[in-house]
Amino acid sequence: MAVDEPTERELRVMPWWLVLVGLLAAVALGWLVLDLLLTEADRASQPDTRATLRIDAIRTGLTVVAGTGGGLALLLAARRQWIAERAQRHQESVAARDQVHRDRVQAHAEAVAEAAQRHQDRQSGAAEHDAAERRLTELYTRAVELLGNDSAAVRLGGLHALERLGQDNPGQRPTIAAVLCAYLRMPAPNGEPRETEVRRSAQRVLTRHLRAADDDAFWPELTLDLAGAELVDFDAAGCTLVDANFTEAVFTGTTTFAGATTRGRLLLGAATFDDVHFDNLTADGEVMLDGVRVGGPATFDGAVFTDGLSCRRSRFAGPTSWRRVTFGQPTSFDATRFEDATSFREAVFDGAVSMEHTEFGGAAGFHSVRFTNMALFRWTVFGAEALFDRAHFLDAANFGRARFHRMASFRDTRFSRPPQVEQARAVADPGHRWPSDTTVERLDDEWLLLVDG
Repeated sequence: MAVDEPTERELRVMPWWLVLVGLLAAVALGWLVLDLLLTEADRASQPDTRATLRIDAIRTGLTVVAGTGGGLALLLAARRQWIAERAQRHQESVAARDQVHRDRVQAHAEAVAEAAQRHQDRQSGAAEHDAAERRLTELYTRAVELLGNDSAAVRLGGLHALERLGQDNPGQRPTIAAVLCAYLRMPAPNGEPRETEVRRSAQRVLTRHLRAADDDAFWPELTLDLAGAELVDFDAAGCTLVDANFTEAVFTGTTTFAGATTRGRLLLGAATFDDVHFDNLTADGEVMLDGVRVGGPATFDGAVFTDGLSCRRSRFAGPTSWRRVTFGQPTSFDATRFEDATSFREAVFDGAVSMEHTEFGGAAGFHSVRFTNMALFRWTVFGAEALFDRAHFLDAANFGRARFHRMASFRDTRFSRPPQVEQARAVADPGHRWPSDTTVERLDDEWLLLVDG
């Protein structure tokens, strides 16, 4: 902010007559002094004295005139000096104001030039961005066109073009993943035997970029929507899945989620598998397996379901293993059918577990399982051996109306409170090992009735 300079008084030119008046005043003053001195000299009585006094009077008058004139001259010289100093200050002030003005003009010019440069840079950046966007759009459009080609080889080229586009342009990755998921959700064309390889390649493109172990190729935060998709030998081992949806998907061949990590929900409701492996899966969100159909082996060994598991009305035709699985929140296997041997050995249920109306066609092993919360086995059907040896129930356990078609063993099983077994039935078998305080009554030659003690 500029500081205002003090306002100088206007400099006026001295008129010539004022100098003349000053000179006349000096002469008049000298004359007056001379006249007074001569008058005093004339009063002397001696002629010699009078003459001397008159000479002195004249000399004094002239001295007064000369002194007065000298004073006027000094005054004029002082005024000239003062005028010169004012003129110099005025020149300096004008020069300073001119410099400030020049600085302002220079600053304004620089600001205008900088603004123009920024505008030019923005225009250049916008032009480059538009050109890059147009190029991306062209590449994306071309790759999608290739993906829709009738030739399987061309479709493979389109897949790799999309993958390369996503690798070079992170902002396009969600869109590319959505396109690949949409492609896999589309029905496979009839009479195209090489389509299976195209779909395998599309699957590999997705899963390859969901493995965090490869930082350069990892595409974080991608969501998969493969609801209803037909997937062949789907391999998501070690992948990080965010809100993945496989509802009603058809998995043929061997499917694996071993070592995968899920964030958010993992939806597999009504999906069908030939065989599937979830070993060492870590699920931070809810996992939905309701209505799942598995035709072959299914393994979940070492998996962690932090927010619980819903596996109701499902069917497992082959052997199933849940060994050392940790179930966090409430878990439900209601109305699920395990047609072959099933093992929960050393599993931990930190939340409540419900297996009501569940059917075990093969041996059901719960050896050393820890039930931290309520465990419900009401109306559960054990078609073969039911083994709860060394299991630990820390809360209520209810086996009401369960059916044991083979030997049941609760050897060394610990209960924090007596289990409820009212109206449970078991075939007559000498190998049964029932919990203590359980009353067993014979209904007929084939069946036994369990009654709470």
